[in-house]
Amino acid sequence: MFKLFNPYVLAGIFALLVASFFEGHHIAYLEQQAEIAKLNEKARAVEQEASQRVNDLSTKLVKANQDAKTQIQKRDADIASGKLRFSIATRAVPAASNAASASGDSIQARAELDPTTAQSLVAITDQGDANTRQLNACIDAYNTVFKVINGAKK
Repeated sequence: MFKLFNPYVLAGIFALLVASFFEGHHIAYLEQQAEIAKLNEKARAVEQEASQRVNDLSTKLVKANQDAKTQIQKRDADIASGKLRFSIATRAVPAASNAASASGDSIQARAELDPTTAQSLVAITDQGDANTRQLNACIDAYNTVFKVINGAKK
């Protein structure tokens, strides 16, 4: 006679339950791996796009720096040759005869800087311009990557 509590029947039922659990687990694992592979592929595509855009910005920065270097060299040559001169405003001390009539107004005079000093002063601004170009390129790169990543999430 067939008994439900027969040890062989119980062992068979237990074996079927364990086998079905592992089969379901295996199928879910394979589906999960396929989903992970699709998401990894999508992430690599987004990463490549962001990398390409950052490389484009880097190329633009290099070109802007080269253009600036050319302009700086031309300007420095003009300063050295005397074609471009720099001067600063100074106060002129009025002569004793003009002191009474001047009534406190000073006469504006200009003092010309020697070429070495002029080049040193503009070199400071050149470095500031280079730093600004680099900072702007970093900001543009950040914003570009931000937009690419957020665009990929939508």
